Amino acid sequence: MSTLSSEARVVGVDVGTKRVGLAVADPLRLFAQPHGTYAPDEALDVLRTLRDEKGIDRVVVGWPLTEEGTAEEATEMVEAYVERIRKALGDIKIAREDERYTSEIAKDLLREAGVSQPGRYDKGRVDAAAAAVILQGFLNRVG
Repeated sequence: MSTLSSEARVVGVDVGTKRVGLAVADPLRLFAQPHGTYAPDEALDVLRTLRDEKGIDRVVVGWPLTEEGTAEEATEMVEAYVERIRKALGDIKIAREDERYTSEIAKDLLREAGVSQPGRYDKGRVDAAAAAVILQGFLNRVG
């Protein structure tokens, strides 16, 4: 019988052109927590380490859509990164989660958490928080 701490994690990914924000769910899959922001290649290394140390059950990737809910230019860039994740992690479940407004939500959450204004607009902090917002949306929806 496995313990809760050994259960594979669900990981959130917010893909950007220069940075990738990562978030990890707790073992019970109730809460998403920012894990950091990395260069795209470094993020793949971090994902491999998470897989090797804790196990990854699923990767939830923020899916960029237009206001109308259709694919946009950034969608192709994210799709290419999803393929890189597949190559890095092997046979892993990958879910796509609508990422509209996640950066704005992340900034609001950082403000509510008392992060000072200069830190609140730090792109790396916002990207990691946005990954947590994406992951939390998935956890809330899937249950």
